[in-house]
Amino acid sequence: MYTLDEEQEELEIQRRYDELIETCRQTFHCTQREEDEIFRAFSLAKKAHAGTRRKSGEPYIFHPLAVALIAVREVGLGSIAVVSALLHDVVEDTDITLEEIRTIFGDRVATIVDGVTKIEDVIMMQQSVSKQAENYRKILLSMCNDAYVIFLKLCDRLHNMRTLDSMKDTKKLAISSETQYLYIPLAHRLGLYAIKTELEELVMKYTNPEKYNEIAALIAQTEGTELKLKECLTAPIRQMLDENGYKYTIKTRVKSVYSCWKKMVRKGVKFDEIFDLYAMRIILDVPHEVEKQECFKVYSLISSKFSPNPSRFRDWISQPKPNGYESLQTTVMTPIGRWVEIQIRTERMDLLAEKGMAAHFLYKEAHPEENIESNPVEEWLQQIRSTLENSEKSAIDLVRDFRETLYINEIYVFTPKGDLIKLPSHSTVLDFAFYIHSDLGLHCIGAKVNAKVEPISYRLRVGEQVQILTSRKTLPSEEWISIVQTARARETLKDYFRDQRKGYREEGEKVLAGILKKLKIRNSLAALGQMKSYFDLSSEVDLFYQVATGRIGEQEVSECFGRGGHKGVHPHNLYFLEPYKNLFDDQSTTIHAGKVADGQGDVQRSFLLDEAYERYATEPAPCCNPVQGDRVVGIVTNGKIMVHRTNCKVAMDEMASHENHIVRARWRPGEHVALLSGIAFTAIDRKGLLQEITRIVSEEMNMNMRAITLEAVEGIVRGMIMLYVLDLDSLNHLLESLEHLEGMEEVRRI
Repeated sequence: MYTLDEEQEELEIQRRYDELIETCRQTFHCTQREEDEIFRAFSLAKKAHAGTRRKSGEPYIFHPLAVALIAVREVGLGSIAVVSALLHDVVEDTDITLEEIRTIFGDRVATIVDGVTKIEDVIMMQQSVSKQAENYRKILLSMCNDAYVIFLKLCDRLHNMRTLDSMKDTKKLAISSETQYLYIPLAHRLGLYAIKTELEELVMKYTNPEKYNEIAALIAQTEGTELKLKECLTAPIRQMLDENGYKYTIKTRVKSVYSCWKKMVRKGVKFDEIFDLYAMRIILDVPHEVEKQECFKVYSLISSKFSPNPSRFRDWISQPKPNGYESLQTTVMTPIGRWVEIQIRTERMDLLAEKGMAAHFLYKEAHPEENIESNPVEEWLQQIRSTLENSEKSAIDLVRDFRETLYINEIYVFTPKGDLIKLPSHSTVLDFAFYIHSDLGLHCIGAKVNAKVEPISYRLRVGEQVQILTSRKTLPSEEWISIVQTARARETLKDYFRDQRKGYREEGEKVLAGILKKLKIRNSLAALGQMKSYFDLSSEVDLFYQVATGRIGEQEVSECFGRGGHKGVHPHNLYFLEPYKNLFDDQSTTIHAGKVADGQGDVQRSFLLDEAYERYATEPAPCCNPVQGDRVVGIVTNGKIMVHRTNCKVAMDEMASHENHIVRARWRPGEHVALLSGIAFTAIDRKGLLQEITRIVSEEMNMNMRAITLEAVEGIVRGMIMLYVLDLDSLNHLLESLEHLEGMEEVRRI
């Protein structure tokens, strides 16, 4: 709770400003002229935001001061970023105009502030238009002109996430979802790993608080083990480095809560089975020209003393990551039986690892006189410009394509003349052809890869030499879209098919108008938007093409508007395995008070919504199957409220792009409705296993099973059970009971 009076506030504002200036002096040795410019920006921001407070009750000026401090201390930005950070909300929230900023502080500061400023008003032409997506588009376009825009947006988002407690629940979920959707991938791509890790932690804290607190408590219990590791690992390594005359720094860390949770889910392991919970970083102070050799020498010293895990060795020095990350990584067994990951790098590499692509960018900014051939930030921005230049795309499609460039690894292949080409990993011959030239891709029939003929779907490997084979008689088929892996190739193909489909527009419009008239649905932009969203189509041209060719008919349109018999979600959202999805499609029944009943009424009574949405039909979302006790949120979907778990990926993606679709939802006290849920398990195959599982479910827990699937391969059984559950406690009790069965390796909720 904020409690300072006005006099204390003034002293606190001055203290924070002094801290900022002192940090600037220490970090980039700001000149007197730069200090004067920062003070002018601070004075203007303070005056402009006077009388305005944040939701916490604090003076608003606390926020821009904090963003500026993050920019300097945690990213390493300079005076231009500090000035822009102090002013970043002035145009959006006060009467100060962008032209006034330009007059006082110059074009670059004005451009950065404009890029960071949100769009005020977006005309909602149809349901699929998204204000967040339009803001994302603006940020991305501005970022292409000046990378400081995205650096400052990350700083702004980090401080907003750190101070999210004062927001209402729906706003917390919306901001957390936006962060998960765009800002965490951006921090990853830029190599700002410390910021990425903290954002991940904060998102988990607000979307999955129970699991966050549970794992945080488990980590806190490992403090004794960490002390033992320092004695048996750190001390011997220090002795070896000292004996060999190295200047160095050693840092240790415990894996973050989010990283632990992610590994537990992805690998299907328990907390005690995370073998890289602890990590050590050895930072060498050696000359640049010998740093690679010295890192390998230190690796040799460590592996001679501690047994390494061969499968966990990574050489990111000989071949750095796309974002510039360099390090040797090995995992060794310690005398107390714990695996520990050890990273070996130099001070230069550590700076790049901490600040990532930002370090490259900032070094070039600070040393414009040096002719630096490679700048990862500029190369990356050049790559995404082609994606953003397509003005026909919706903002959501633009952002979706952009996100594909964020989580990628790269491979290096060669042209017939020996030119080096960088492509995303898993790229195919067809991707290579489109990278060289769109015409080459459209007529590609295969390639000679290392002199051997391969098909267009062949996935390229590092170091291969590729010669594209073409035929003028060859034209693309729609299956090619599933072959290509790069946004560039995919968009070229989509443009080609879009041009082909334009000839079907008139026929499709005519047929669709007839269908809508027959179903008594108004033929409007809103209706077209709903159909595009339902059928996952990017444009009206695609919709009319699907109608003209008979792929979308009266039955499909009827289902889209809730007129058909099937009221489930569109097939592309189905969560379950394709061979068994027919077992789980029907969501029309629940169990009420232990009996099967008409589910719609019972489910409708299970949730309390904001008053404005009480007239909407309500359904539990089949993608995450919430049960009583889960934290939930409502999402407006096709005229009804789908209730998701707050950490559901489908819900988070929707909240990230359509904040206006979020509805506050909670369970109605006293209601006892059994909802469909599911568990997956892995066990050692043995006689009687299935009988014991069904006994626990049916007899001990008194739950009704809807379906069960099993598959046994080489002595390992993998299965999935769909069953009706009254509440979260019952489900957790079931999971705990199944975990104790002989041979049970993993049990988890799906």
